[in-house]
Amino acid sequence: MYAVIETGGKQYRVSAGDRLRVERLEAEEGASVSFNKVLLLGKDDAPVIGTPYVEGASVTAKVVEQGRDDKVIVFHYRRKKNYRKFRSHRQQYSFVQIEDING
Repeated sequence: MYAVIETGGKQYRVSAGDRLRVERLEAEEGASVSFNKVLLLGKDDAPVIGTPYVEGASVTAKVVEQGRDDKVIVFHYRRKKNYRKFRSHRQQYSFVQIEDING
C-alpha cells in the first residue's frame, strides 16, 4: 500500500518504512506526526483518489532528525553600475520515517 501526501507545498509518494526529507515540521526529534492531507491511496486492486483529499485517511510518521541544508548564496551584480547585492539562505528540513498508512 502506498499514499501520496502533501506537506510543505510539495507532494510525496510514500510507503510504510520509507525515510523522507520534508520541509521543517514543528515537532521534536522522536515525536510522532500525522499527515492528514492524503491525495491518493494506492491499494492492490484500485487506487482511491481524493477530491482534493481522501476523507478519513492519514499517514503517521516519526521525526528522525531536524537539520539545516547547505548555504545557498544569491549574488546580484551589474557591471559598470556599482550595483552589488548579496543574499544567502539555509533551508531547514526534517527527516521522517513513515510508520503507518491509515485509510
